[in-house]
Amino acid sequence: MQAQARLLLEDGTLFTGLAFGAQGASVGEVVFNTGITGYQEVLSDPSYCGQIVTMTFPLIGNYGITRDDFESIRPYIHGFVVRRHEPVPSNWRAQYTLDHLLKEYGIVGISDIDTRMLTRIIRQHGTMRGLLTTGNERAEELRERLGAAPLMRDQVARTSTPHVFSSPGERERIVLIDYGAKSGILRELTKRGCDVVVVPHNTTADEIRRLHPDGIQLSNGPGDPKDVPHAVRTLRELLGEYPIFGICLGHQLFALACGADTEKLKFGHRGGNHPVKELESGRCYITSQNHGYTVKEESVAGTELEVTHINNNDKTIEGLKHKRYPAFSVQYHPEAAPGPFDNSYLFDRFLDMIREHKRLNPERPRQAVLAESLRGELHYAQK
Repeated sequence: MQAQARLLLEDGTLFTGLAFGAQGASVGEVVFNTGITGYQEVLSDPSYCGQIVTMTFPLIGNYGITRDDFESIRPYIHGFVVRRHEPVPSNWRAQYTLDHLLKEYGIVGISDIDTRMLTRIIRQHGTMRGLLTTGNERAEELRERLGAAPLMRDQVARTSTPHVFSSPGERERIVLIDYGAKSGILRELTKRGCDVVVVPHNTTADEIRRLHPDGIQLSNGPGDPKDVPHAVRTLRELLGEYPIFGICLGHQLFALACGADTEKLKFGHRGGNHPVKELESGRCYITSQNHGYTVKEESVAGTELEVTHINNNDKTIEGLKHKRYPAFSVQYHPEAAPGPFDNSYLFDRFLDMIREHKRLNPERPRQAVLAESLRGELHYAQK
């Protein structure tokens, strides 16, 4: 017989279902994702670090797992909740099963529960912490364990690269600050021939300057943007010096660096079909999203930021640009993975911004810059 698993929510609601994946127990913030496909990309998105993810689509696992669809080197989620788990995938690309992946990384899964009911609870009461376990502890013990579990505040440090690495290219040099970056961002930049240098989340402004970037990309990432104040300080130093493009957490950090404020959403935006309106053109884009925080609308007044995009569902801010400096950001994921690729044009817009900035600010001969850049990289890599 298949083993039993249980999911206990902070409000006392207890779900009992069937276990798959690893044996054990885990605590995390229980959230839901409305995507119909893309569960492997969801599992491997570092922005889900510390969260127990519920898939609203009822059948998960049917096309298996393939190495080509990972968005990070490993999954960071704390649990996986589905209505029906398919143990035997049927797809020519499948290399192994969902169950195998979860076992390999010690992630507990639960199936055969009412995920519609769970999603309605989260929508009504907001995201809350939960405990997912395959053990046979009494309900009272589970409640005590959940209540005693500390809040996770170091998700960015857990998911960011610990070392500098590069993806060489012949065009613009982009420093990608990794707050928990998806591989899709790097793919979009390298596809355009960019010379990308990926740096840890705690890289200082001076260390970034030594790399002589043409532009700076701020990645997505997990958690509360206010938990990484060092990133805000670094961005304040670099703002106006280099063109900047922020995505998701990078968007929130950009807003904080410019004097705006952020707040937690009731249940967040997670899925591949969120409508976003571009205010300048009036056009609506379908976007991929994964975030639990947003920039407070009233906090933008009095800053040098201008709202460029809004969410058509709840009117929250989805895009910002600086009124004086070459810098902009979006709350959603233009690299998709999973989701629509309607918004990949934003990477082209970023490169156009860089070229315009270079035209207005002529540099020394490129050979001298590259020589200094190489020395800076070698010095930084030895640290």
